[in-house]
Order: sequence, then structure tokens, then C-alpha cells
Amino acid sequence: MDSLWIVFVTTLFLFSTILLYKNRFLLKSNSRNLLPLGTLGWPFIGETIEFVSCAYSDHPETFMDKRRRMYGKVFKSHIFGNPTIVSTDSEVSKFILQSDSKVFVPSYPKSLTVLMGECSILLINGSLQRRIHGLIGAFFKSQQLKAQITRDMHKYVQQSMGKWKEDHLVYIQDETKNIAFQVLVKALISLDPGKEMQLLMKHFQEFISGLMSLPIDLPGTKLHQSLQAKKKMVKLVQKIIKAKRSSGISRIPRDVVDVLLNDASEQLTDDLIADNMIDMMIPGEDSVPVLMTLAVKYLSECPSALQQLTEENIKLKKLKDQLGEPLAWSDYLSLPFTQTVITETLRMGNIIIGVMRKAMKDVEIKGYLIPKGWCAFAYFRSVHLDDNNYDCPYQFNPWRWQDKDISSCNFTPFGGGQRLCPGLDLARLEASIFLHQFVTQFR
Repeated sequence: MDSLWIVFVTTLFLFSTILLYKNRFLLKSNSRNLLPLGTLGWPFIGETIEFVSCAYSDHPETFMDKRRRMYGKVFKSHIFGNPTIVSTDSEVSKFILQSDSKVFVPSYPKSLTVLMGECSILLINGSLQRRIHGLIGAFFKSQQLKAQITRDMHKYVQQSMGKWKEDHLVYIQDETKNIAFQVLVKALISLDPGKEMQLLMKHFQEFISGLMSLPIDLPGTKLHQSLQAKKKMVKLVQKIIKAKRSSGISRIPRDVVDVLLNDASEQLTDDLIADNMIDMMIPGEDSVPVLMTLAVKYLSECPSALQQLTEENIKLKKLKDQLGEPLAWSDYLSLPFTQTVITETLRMGNIIIGVMRKAMKDVEIKGYLIPKGWCAFAYFRSVHLDDNNYDCPYQFNPWRWQDKDISSCNFTPFGGGQRLCPGLDLARLEASIFLHQFVTQFR
């Protein structure tokens, strides 16, 4: 045991020394010494533990706020195993988001990259990423899909709310997860509710639970269980792809699989398509349900906003009832105050807190150096809650958006650049429909 312990300590010391000298070399290799202030923390773990513990607290931004006060809006750290330049500066973050793969490429924790796979749209770069992103983005913007999403949301929301009873507790996030997941899966692979949907949801829960696990793929570990769950989901999607090929691919796409199968290039293999369908189900489990849930929370804490939103939606409902017309997707997106409520929820809720990129070469931004091989972490939450950008940033105030430009670099809830979330319009549409049904049917 003693000899084993000595070997372990010696290895730890040598590895720590290598890391220390590597970082010192990077510091000295730039004669102008433009690296931002900050600390790399402990060997191996850096500042990851403190960052994660803050992320699970009531105020996740405290990790960043503490360092902003000490070092400024851009500082160096060591998170998730990588030396990292953290940006809470909107202009620096905008540069990171808009740069191409010659400058920055995606960087994620190892467990996530293993689960996503090397062909995931989150990880691929260059022409293949642009092609897939463009195809999916165009389909998500189509009136055809928006009309389908509207019909499906109506159906699933009514089914869900039909079970709500006055003397029973209703967990909004659980309900919205079920609704949003079914809507998104229908848009991706045309799978309707039933036994296969329930099985897919079960496997998906197992899959997503390992996204931030330890990167150890051994029987019994969380990562191994997640990988096995993904294999089962991929098998189901491949079965759907095979059926589509056998029956003839529809030239008028009904779902994302049709869109990708219709692509003339040979780059989009069935395995690549199946893998990406699983990855694209994550918003249906995570971001969209959280958006709807937080909107309900913030409205419940702001009676004047709830009253104005309710009046706006009841007025639209009465008008459509008089005309004998169902509400179309364009009706929901044209509700001005409802959209400001969703925008303010995105700002305060920060469903996506930020993105990480890896520098492919030395990059200088606003006098700061991001060395080649280091990560750049564009942290949106601090920008959205900065009192230099927003008056009383912790106050839910939808009216602030009535005269404010949402295209500002101070507002990036869906990322930006070539990797801007293609489903941003659909997320707004789903939230609009849910809020309309909620405030017109319930107190």
C-alpha cells in the first residue's frame, strides 16, 4: 500500500508540475503579456468545484460577480479541466459567438462530448455544420411547421390541462416537460404519443442524466447507463429512417428527418441523422419547459404584468371566437405584451447561461489575449443581470422591452453567430400558446 501511495503522489506531483510550467510558458510566450487577470485555482480541478456549487445555488452568478469585482469583466480561470478565459463583457462575447471555426470551435465537458458523439451538430465544424444548421433552421422557420406546432401545442396543452383539478397540486415544470417533449419529437421524427413515445421518454431521461457525469464509461457508472440509453433511442430513430426510405422519402418534408434525408449530399448518413435527432430532443426536456415554467413564476410575482397579459389574451380569444376562427401561429407571435413577457423571462431566467469555445490560435479581443488551446467561456447570465445594461436587473419588468432593441449584443438568450439556436422562434411560439391557454382557463 505504501509503495502504491508513493507512486500516486509522485504522479500527481509530476502532472501538477507539467500543468504549472505549461501555463507559465503560455504566460511568457506572449511578450505583451495580455492575459487577463485571474487565478487558475487548484491543480487538476482549478475552480470547477466553486463554479458548480454556485451554479446550484439561488444565485449562480456569484462566482462570476466575485471575480468581476477582483479582476474585471474578462478574467482567467480553470473550469472543467481547461484553462479558460471567462467573458462577462457583451462585446467580447459577441466576438466569440460570431467567430468561425478557424478561430474558435465548440468545447464541452468530456462526458457531454462522449454522449453527443463526434457527429453531433453541437460539435462538428465547417461546411457540414453550416449545411445541417441551415437545413434545420429553414425548416424551423417554415409556416408549415409553425402551423403544425400550433396544432400540436393546442392538442397536448388541452389534454394536460384537462386533467388539472382545483384540489390537486399541479407541477408546472413536469407538465410542460411532457408537452414540449411530445411537440418537439413530433417535429423531429413524426412520432405520435403512444407506447413508443413513452419508451423514448424513459430512455431519454436515462440519457440526459449523464450529460454532466464523471467521464468514466464502465458498467454501473452514470455515463455508461446514459450511453446504453442513447443506443436504444438511436435504434428507434434508425427504424423510423429505414421505414421512410422503404416507403419513399416525402419531397414535402413533414419533419426534420425528411429534411435531412432529402439532402442531395452524401455527407448526411443515417447514423449521423439518428444521432442528431437525439441531441436535438434536449430543448424539449430542458430549455423550453424551463422557459414556460419561469414565465408562470415571474408572472405570479408581478400581478400588474399578469393582469395585462391576461387582458391581452382574453381580448384575442374573444375576437377569434366572434369570427369563428381558430388561433393561428401568427396570432400568438403578434401579441406585443406577451412577447415582452417571454423576452424578460429569457433575460432573467437565462435558460442557457453561456457557451464554451476552444481557441484554435492566439486571439486578441479588446486588448485581452486568449491563447491557442485555451477555452473561452461567454457567460450570458452576467451580461443579462448587469445593472450597466439594465435598470434594476433583478426586477421582472416586461415593460422595459417596449422601447428596447432585442437584437442588442447585451441580449443573447439563444447564443449567436453561426450556431444561433435554430429553434428560437418555435420556443417563443410554444411559450406563447401555453401562456394563452393558461391565463384564459385558470387563475
